[in-house]
Amino acid sequence: MPSHLFADRPAQPPEPGSVDALISQTRRLRGDVDAVRRDTVVDDDDAQGRWQRALCDLAVHHLDDLREHLGQLKEGLPPVPEAMVFPQAAPEAAPEAQTRVGSAEWNLLTDEVSWSDELFQIFGRSPEAGALPLDELGSTLFSEDQPLLTAWVTACLVDGRPIDGEFRIVRADGRVRTLHMRGEPVLDSDGCAASMWAVLRDVSELRRSQRAVRESRDSLQRQREIAQTEHRLAVELQEAVLPPWRGSLRFPHSDAGSLDVAAHYLPSATSALIGGDWYDALELPDGSSMLTVGDLTGHGVTATSGMAMMLGALRGMAMAGIAPGPLMGWLNQLLETSVQPALGSAVCCSYDPARRVLTWAQAGHPAPLLFRRGSGRALAPPEGILLGATSGASYGQAEERLEVGDLLVLHTDGLTPRSIEFSRADGTERLLALAPRLSAARSAQDCVRLVVEEFGEAEREDDACVLVARVGG
Repeated sequence: MPSHLFADRPAQPPEPGSVDALISQTRRLRGDVDAVRRDTVVDDDDAQGRWQRALCDLAVHHLDDLREHLGQLKEGLPPVPEAMVFPQAAPEAAPEAQTRVGSAEWNLLTDEVSWSDELFQIFGRSPEAGALPLDELGSTLFSEDQPLLTAWVTACLVDGRPIDGEFRIVRADGRVRTLHMRGEPVLDSDGCAASMWAVLRDVSELRRSQRAVRESRDSLQRQREIAQTEHRLAVELQEAVLPPWRGSLRFPHSDAGSLDVAAHYLPSATSALIGGDWYDALELPDGSSMLTVGDLTGHGVTATSGMAMMLGALRGMAMAGIAPGPLMGWLNQLLETSVQPALGSAVCCSYDPARRVLTWAQAGHPAPLLFRRGSGRALAPPEGILLGATSGASYGQAEERLEVGDLLVLHTDGLTPRSIEFSRADGTERLLALAPRLSAARSAQDCVRLVVEEFGEAEREDDACVLVARVGG
């Protein structure tokens, strides 16, 4: 029943053809959005997926609501006045919930109450039971919402203020619904309220969808903040653990056969994945040098903290004079008993400058590359499986006599990305192909720059380390 206040505003009926076209467009758009919603795969841990799915649900509700109103226009029903426009809502619910808009008028002079059939459905009340008088309407509301309705109705009838608000009702069947009410007083010739007219809309599903969008968005934001915090901690831990030196190192400083050493860390292509890669070079008390690179599985704080544990243990055992093979065995035992189980690969080298002999061991890791007089080759690896793969594993050692000018390149797996098209062997071949340029480089630092130029722009899914050592005269 339209309000008397709008009786002087004749509605202009739309052209039937234009309404049909809008209905068809809405139906097609609804189908497209629904297809996107069905294709959105949501995991329990995927906050962004849940947020996207909630937005799709909300969009479907809006489109269903738009199609319903266009259908009412096509059937010639009186449109809701311009001043009574409501938020959109359109759930796919039970049949009685499909009707979401109803109207009512309470005559204050005759105590007559007129409800539309739709409003009876919204309240879950049979027409035989009759419409609720204005003073009994509050009995269906939540107790905390009743004062709100009383204040709105009083302000409407006494001060002529329009009603615009939401409240919750409990239907006779026990279902809770959220209604949005817009109402105005109907004035008599003396300017006094003679009746009150209102439109009530069931916005329960709309609010549910909006709440789902808000909660999933908040969850996604929390996950992003947590990820940013973990990333920052991982970066800070990595910077604290990896060697602080930049540029080239030279040790031992006085003896012949000293090493010129340089290294570099390459982040992953996304720069968001901080892994457990490490590199290090130490001059040991007996005059020899230790070179190592390695990698732990995983990313984030867990991986970097594990890397810190492994690198600390490796440094301590190397300083204590433990040879590379037994050292790998102890690292394997350490990783096996760690609170945070993981797998790791590593290579550890001990270089004796007096004899120019390299003694090395590996655990499931790419072998060092030896470049000599413009050509290169991978050293034959001794026995050694991944760290943490099995208990009691033994690790062999190999020796290689080096010459003045020889160049060693140690790197982690992520330097040469593997895919269906490219294997680890392909990456090794790319490194070996740099032999003429590496041999012509003046320092270990220049060699590192060449490697970074070659592999630095690769779309790596993991971070990587490279260490270069040149034998001096």
